[in-house]
Amino acid sequence: MKTVSAVALDDTDRKMIRALQGDGRMTNADLARTVNLSESACLRRLRALEAAEVISRYAAIINERAVGLPISVFVTVTLSSQAEASLTAFETAISTVPEVVECYLMTGGSDYLLRLVVRDVDDLERVHSRELTRIPGVTRVSSSVAMRTVVKRGALPV
Repeated sequence: MKTVSAVALDDTDRKMIRALQGDGRMTNADLARTVNLSESACLRRLRALEAAEVISRYAAIINERAVGLPISVFVTVTLSSQAEASLTAFETAISTVPEVVECYLMTGGSDYLLRLVVRDVDDLERVHSRELTRIPGVTRVSSSVAMRTVVKRGALPV
C-alpha cells in the first residue's frame, strides 16, 4: 500500500465525504443538493477528492453472515526475522489467502495482526494448518475468535 499524505479539507469536502460514506451510490445531483453546490462544482470537487486519493474506491458493504462467513478471527503472527525481505515475503504470501480481510504490520510482541472471516471452526483450522503456518518464516500464530461485534464503523469521523 502506498503512502498518501493528509489533504487539507474544507467544510464542504467533509460534508461530501460524510454523505458518500453513508451512500456511495448517491448521484452527483443528490450529492450536490445535499452539500448545497451546483452539480458542476460538486463534480469538480468530487474528482479532486478522487485524484487526491481521499476517496480511494467505491465498494458495496457485504453482510458477512449473509454470505456464510459469520465468524471473525483475530490472529497475531510472529516471524523469525523482521528483515525487510522477510516482511515482504510474508506480506506477499498472506495477500493470497482469501479469508484474510485485513492485515496490519504491528509494534509490540507480534509482527502482524490479521482479521479473518471463516464459516466455522473447521474452516478456521483449515486456514490455520494449510495456509498460515505454512508461510515461510512464521514461528508463532495465535488466534482469538470474536464473540460479538460491538462497534464496526464503515465511516471515518471527518
